[in-house]
Amino acid sequence: MAIRELKVCLLGDTGVGKSSIVCRFVQDHFDHNISPTIGASFLTKTVPCGHELHKFLIWDTAGQERFHSLAPMYYRGSAAAVIVYDITKLDSFQTLKKWVKELKEHGPEDIVVAIAGNKNDLGDIREVPMKEAKEFAESIAAIFIETSARNAVNIEELFQKISTFPVFTLGYCSWSARSVHQEVLLVQYRPCLVGVLHWALQSPPGQHMLVQNQSHSCSSQHGGDTGQMQL
Repeated sequence: MAIRELKVCLLGDTGVGKSSIVCRFVQDHFDHNISPTIGASFLTKTVPCGHELHKFLIWDTAGQERFHSLAPMYYRGSAAAVIVYDITKLDSFQTLKKWVKELKEHGPEDIVVAIAGNKNDLGDIREVPMKEAKEFAESIAAIFIETSARNAVNIEELFQKISTFPVFTLGYCSWSARSVHQEVLLVQYRPCLVGVLHWALQSPPGQHMLVQNQSHSCSSQHGGDTGQMQL
């Protein structure tokens, strides 16, 4: 069965639940005490889609402002970007709009945007009306969905919507020139390694580097890949 790789990056404010969404999707796990991401973390998951397999290469980026300048390294070359906001924090929805603007100005031309309103299990303290968020998503031709990483609501559906988006079913594939056997096994790196990673992302296929696992609470404790990064 053919395998198609889809590079996906998650963007959004700190604390909105990006890492929790990824952990729930990849390992069906929710950690109430998950630590904030430093730099970025990386996980993969392969799922069936029609007559082929889609392998998601997921970059979960840090939401703190001090890491904002690193974001282009992750959304560059991405097939899709999932911009996450917290339905209980209006400010996070305003930040989402800034990410949309940045992707429009600096992101890949054909990048698919998905807007995910996380924490919909806290609807009683909602600050962002679903109607408003959905209308905004429609105005930019983005996928829209509300999720709950805690209760595993619409997590699989979010990635299914990306998998079945017309641009992918018609044959588009990010990283199409790279072999599906070239596994990326990085879990997390520290900012001091950004320069090395920047070099690796621009190197020809077949280049190798070793990155020390810095213990992401999702992957290191629950079976995530760590070790060598092959690009």
